Amino acid sequence: MAINSQRIQENIEKAKTGDQVAFTFLLDFYWNEVYAFMLKRTQNETDTEDIVIETFAKAFDRIITYNPEYAFNTWLIAIAKNVHIDLLRKKKSSLFVETTEEQERSARNIADSSPTAEDEIIKEQNLSRLLGCIRQMKPQYQEVLQLRYFQEMSYQEIASQLNEPLNNIKVKILRAKKLLLEILKK
Repeated sequence: MAINSQRIQENIEKAKTGDQVAFTFLLDFYWNEVYAFMLKRTQNETDTEDIVIETFAKAFDRIITYNPEYAFNTWLIAIAKNVHIDLLRKKKSSLFVETTEEQERSARNIADSSPTAEDEIIKEQNLSRLLGCIRQMKPQYQEVLQLRYFQEMSYQEIASQLNEPLNNIKVKILRAKKLLLEILKK
């Protein structure tokens, strides 16, 4: 079924009222376009994904300000450009931040891919397959799925733990679930 501009506008209006299904529709419909645009600019998949996640989080947070006289994708691209500029500024300023030895040691110890106690206990075939599929995902998606569904943390608790805005966490979890579904279908 072709998606027409009327259906897009209907979902934008629903999203303005807080409709999560409409948010998901818009995220799914525009994700690849915004991602491709930013990938050309950044030449870095990790930065691009972070930028696009933050773009959608900001867009959904401020969707009430969207002016329908302009194309929605144009509005999203403008947000993405601003997020990219902010990221560049942050990277530039962080080049001169001094760190202590303790901070550097803890930063090196963050990526621990060893199996957790939960991995050892869980033996059921379906859950093992699910965990295998989750492990195929990027670490940031593994982390939010782990916190949400295995540690049963709320969105707000995850946002606090990861020191990220709540909307970023919502978008990451939504994207992680979509990617997990694609992996499971293979």
